Amino acid sequence: MSHKDKIDKSKLPRHVAVIMDGNGRWAKKKGKLRTFGHENGVISVRETAEAAAELGIEYLTLYAFSTENWNRPRLEVEALMTLLLRTINSEIKTLNDNNIRLLAIGDLGALNKSIRTRLLKAIDETKNNTRMNLVLALSYSSHQEILQAVKQIATHYKNNEISLEEINEQLVSNHLYTKDFPDPELLIRTSGEFRISNFLLWQLAYSEIYITPKLWPDFRKEDLYEAIVNFQCRERRFGKTSEQILKQEEVK
Repeated sequence: MSHKDKIDKSKLPRHVAVIMDGNGRWAKKKGKLRTFGHENGVISVRETAEAAAELGIEYLTLYAFSTENWNRPRLEVEALMTLLLRTINSEIKTLNDNNIRLLAIGDLGALNKSIRTRLLKAIDETKNNTRMNLVLALSYSSHQEILQAVKQIATHYKNNEISLEEINEQLVSNHLYTKDFPDPELLIRTSGEFRISNFLLWQLAYSEIYITPKLWPDFRKEDLYEAIVNFQCRERRFGKTSEQILKQEEVK
């Protein structure tokens, strides 16, 4: 019996975020270069996006490239950027055929001009798609994102555009890259590592975290289904007691 058959479609997370970890280790195990792992990781991206769209997930955010990744060996970074450009070019038709909208968050200005131009064109070409939003986190740093939001809010305050009393959680959220998205209810991390790696630190405050030992190139649709089944078995309390949550459910 597939895990898909166990999923309650009425209790799907609206937003699933994924830290795609383990490409390099996967390649090393096979005696290949790290880039071989990145190339095979694209297959996992395609499978995961297709599975999420089929289920009815509204937002799928993939941690594709962090600001720290710029510090990797130059040849690996260049290979990753080449792969990114090739993947964008090859997957646009698939995205449109499946009614999936492409979005991106992060310091996109740090990307190579040709890649940034093609990425923005792809975002424009899929802007009318409504089935699912596929969000790529590129040159992304949560620390940088929050710092940028703080600076913007401080500028508004300095210019007397807002009062001190107006600075609250919602205002901060409205200045983040993800201001137009709901916070993720579920974070999936592959490769068995137990850390968030500077990813969506503000947005993941109450997300459920699912860790799988599988390396990203081995992650398939069934693995996503299993993660969602695990998510649906959890009690999400948001600081409340189990009794309070139970009473809320009874009122509904």
